[in-house]
Amino acid sequence: MSSIPLHYIDLRAFCYVTEDDNRVEDALRTFLPEEFEIERVESAGHYGDRIVVLSARVEKADDIRTVLDSLGELPNGEFDRIRDELDQRVTENCEFFLTLDKQAAFNGEPALGDGLKLRGKVEAYPAKKEAAVENIEEIL
Repeated sequence: MSSIPLHYIDLRAFCYVTEDDNRVEDALRTFLPEEFEIERVESAGHYGDRIVVLSARVEKADDIRTVLDSLGELPNGEFDRIRDELDQRVTENCEFFLTLDKQAAFNGEPALGDGLKLRGKVEAYPAKKEAAVENIEEIL
């Protein structure tokens, strides 16, 4: 497909006090183009423990392709799972969501799981969930 039906992709990870910031950043970089800027925001948890929120927004078509290519390394059965769950993964606001395994990403083996959040704003005309689901199906 020459055109990518996504306006942007947001990637986000929370780094808790028990985790190494650099390792979590490396896990997030598994899905990003080289030298991509990651925003770091420090926050505090309920008991005052430090939480660093790492996030990146990918907007350029070539960079979005890099993110999608990295998702291409997901095990085959996981793509079937994503396709089967598309109706739950796409919102009425034409947003596509995935959660990815933070530890697996750090090890260079992307997988569905917990720890990393991916949100993509899907191009859909008219801006309806059904059109967004069809566009996501095309790139999967």
